[in-house]
Amino acid sequence: MGGLMGGCQCGAVRYRLAVTPKGATLCHCRMCQKVGGGPFMAFAPLPFEAFEITKGALKTFRSSEIAERGFCDACGTPLTYRALDSARISITLGTLDDIDATAPTDQLAREAAPAWLEDSLHTPNTTLADWLKGRRVGDRQITGEAP
Repeated sequence: MGGLMGGCQCGAVRYRLAVTPKGATLCHCRMCQKVGGGPFMAFAPLPFEAFEITKGALKTFRSSEIAERGFCDACGTPLTYRALDSARISITLGTLDDIDATAPTDQLAREAAPAWLEDSLHTPNTTLADWLKGRRVGDRQITGEAP
């Protein structure tokens, strides 16, 4: 199995994908907002057999009557979403080592997005390099690159 690699923030859980996922989605539903701690989560689906844990183990919880979510038990990083009746699993795009390997092509539950989201995306930006200058923190320490 070759393909894309990814994992959690602390490195305890790593995975490999046998295929490049297609049809990634931004989900704005309240469940995704709460589990991800942000205004949306980004997921990419693939066949379950194309997903392999290469280090550690996923902890799962049943987030509703129809789905379960996988996460790292050590650091809490959300890693997967799976409908209980599906042979597919979705990985969170932010956990891919190459975050640009696939991009969202649609949105789900946009009506649940916070009213401030659109305007917030156009506010002034501070680069990470500028933010780090006065903090004496290395880029690897703050960005959580794979070990």
